[in-house]
Amino acid sequence: MPVPSRSRPVVLAVSSGGGHWVQMQRLTSAFEGAEVHYATTDPTVSEQIGAGEVHVYPDANKTTPVRLALCIARLAIIVLRVRPDVIVSTGAAGGVIAIRLGRLIGARTLFIDSIANARELSVSARLALGVADRVLSQWPAVAEHTGADYRGAVL
Repeated sequence: MPVPSRSRPVVLAVSSGGGHWVQMQRLTSAFEGAEVHYATTDPTVSEQIGAGEVHVYPDANKTTPVRLALCIARLAIIVLRVRPDVIVSTGAAGGVIAIRLGRLIGARTLFIDSIANARELSVSARLALGVADRVLSQWPAVAEHTGADYRGAVL
């Protein structure tokens, strides 16, 4: 079934809570003119955002397999409902999952690794390297030896 044409791009910004969320919020001006949906593990962030819809998914990682399955299911629902043109993530596991799902529907994808990863890419960023259209490191030396790109720092 063809997707109706839209007057502006739809962005799904995916981030777990804490520092990942802070870095995502520093990027909001880049989404100007787009319809923005946020997906996060922190249900309290909707109070922090003036515009955009907030979707919540369970926080999970490889050591919590049941929660990981729930996370995948919830993110699949979000991606299918939102039908984003672009998915941007600042991490962590949920961002990689959303990027994988987004690629299945033809979304362009970007994973931005945390500023805290000054010596090597995070596990999530390494997983995103094989899937995302672009993976950015906020450290030039890390980008140089990992295959990620460097375009500056968010913080």
